[in-house]
Amino acid sequence: MRTRIKICGITRVEDAMAAAELGADAIGLVFYPRSPRYVTPAQAAQIAAALPPFVSCVALFMDARSDAVREVLDALPVDLLQFHGAETAAFCSAFERPYIKSLPMAGDAARGASELAASHPRARGFLLDSNAQGQAGGTGHTFDWSQRPDLGARPLLLAGGLDADNVAAGVRSLRPWAVDVSSGVEAAKGLKDRARMHRFIEETQRADSQ
Repeated sequence: MRTRIKICGITRVEDAMAAAELGADAIGLVFYPRSPRYVTPAQAAQIAAALPPFVSCVALFMDARSDAVREVLDALPVDLLQFHGAETAAFCSAFERPYIKSLPMAGDAARGASELAASHPRARGFLLDSNAQGQAGGTGHTFDWSQRPDLGARPLLLAGGLDADNVAAGVRSLRPWAVDVSSGVEAAKGLKDRARMHRFIEETQRADSQ
């Protein structure tokens, strides 16, 4: 199986285009105002408009108000919603768009990940991240990959401190449906580095062949 690749925290059109040209399957746009990778709906609309066909646009939220989510949906074409906070299944499902839910995997939070996944029966998949409960992702650290929650038949998406040096090991360990990277391919917060994206994608593909 080929591991899908998402480059998250895109803030510039040129970075989105580079990710697509290098083979990324999706880009992530962050609508969490406290994040250094935050983009406004207007900025995001410019990025989304530049994407070529068959590259998905994912909108990331953390404990946002419903009107803030709808403002984004009205401003640009969004293929998938990604929720990183304490959002309920009812909230996540209210927008009639496919969504994935982040599961915090740091420390004690990992023990509740299976239960949290079960509480979101309509989620298309679950993103395992290295943050603690109630904290934002993007920590730049990995978590204990042996703490794999029970997701049933739904896809596992691996995030949390991934870069070109460790993504192959993560793919071999968990065989995720997709990997999700942000800080691990940056020259500075919110600014992607083409060479680092290229190497990350190459290492993911190498692990698939092993």
